[in-house]
Amino acid sequence: MSSEPKQESDLTLDEDYPEIREAVAKLCTGFPGEYWRRLEGQPASGSYPDEFVAALTDAGYLAALIPEKYGGSGLKLRAAGVILETIHASECSGAACHAQMYTMGTVLRHGNEEQKREYLPKIATGELRLQAFGVTEPGTGSDTTQLKTRAEKRGEHYVINGQKVWTSRAAHSDLMLLLARTTPADQVSKRTLGISTFLIDLREAVGNGCEIRPIDAMINHNTTEVFFDELKVPASSLIGEEGKGFRYILDGMNAERCLIAAEAIGTGRYFIRRATEYANERVVFNRKIGENQGVQFPIAKAYMHLQAADLMVRKASALFESGRPCGAEANMAKYLAADACWEAGEACFDVYGGFAFAREYDIERKWREARLFRTAPISTNMVLNYIGQHVLGLPRSY
Repeated sequence: MSSEPKQESDLTLDEDYPEIREAVAKLCTGFPGEYWRRLEGQPASGSYPDEFVAALTDAGYLAALIPEKYGGSGLKLRAAGVILETIHASECSGAACHAQMYTMGTVLRHGNEEQKREYLPKIATGELRLQAFGVTEPGTGSDTTQLKTRAEKRGEHYVINGQKVWTSRAAHSDLMLLLARTTPADQVSKRTLGISTFLIDLREAVGNGCEIRPIDAMINHNTTEVFFDELKVPASSLIGEEGKGFRYILDGMNAERCLIAAEAIGTGRYFIRRATEYANERVVFNRKIGENQGVQFPIAKAYMHLQAADLMVRKASALFESGRPCGAEANMAKYLAADACWEAGEACFDVYGGFAFAREYDIERKWREARLFRTAPISTNMVLNYIGQHVLGLPRSY
């Protein structure tokens, strides 16, 4: 949860931040489906939406959560969610740069003042990109406490060895937040201890003990695997206290889940809009296909589920902003939004029939993106584990 003082929860039920919605939607019109399809046809080195990211940066949207004293907009988490929701309700995708919004939260909440003043203003202007988050490893997956990447203190430096995988945007970031063990797991009293968070300058690291390799994946998220071989970083790279990094990361995950859930809501709204438009236009057997209940009902059902999920996203964001516990709500928001988005995608795909497979309609591209919401940044099963154990009081199942 947020470390800010507790405030009253502000849960708005109307279409909030209308000015932001309008402005973001207008920006997105400059990046139609053709722009995104063209990128998918490029090799990894040319598949990043630089122009789109630059436009969002110049408009100040990626600095939404950075306080004004550090050059950002100082907006609430809900406002950032609205930005991402609106992006995904269009033909665009915020996944290429959304981490620029929330990854800096670890520095903001747990970094020292020198680190904040050094990095946050430059992140706000886009001079520095902090979009990479090195957590997942090939052999540990969701079991973050068992990660094998090590950071050993040697004088005024740490030396890092290990490997990360599914580290999106590393090749397009100047900085990376890295989670590494500074104390072996068998030497700590609790498995969440002995893990530290580092802010790595990739501009200096790559070629000097750090190697980034792109992963050819189903979705154009510019994801990579990152290798560390005797990478030497200054001790000042450590964020907060040594050995307490796992808690720092958890602190930011609730914000991440709220924002990813907002993206899923936006993508779901895209599917509902496209499905209803097509169902009102397409004529088969001398009648609009939207007249058929077999077409109409799945869209209506998906719409209702999307509306319900949106309420949980708003609740989780309001709790986070007020500094109250929101782990359960953030997890449920992500789960429900991902499910509702997928249901809307399935309904839209069925409405378009064979034409949904044609790339020119962008349905299949958005459909592929929708599937990822059910897996990342936390899988549906891990959310169920959390709710079962921490909310319902059931025995730990993993």
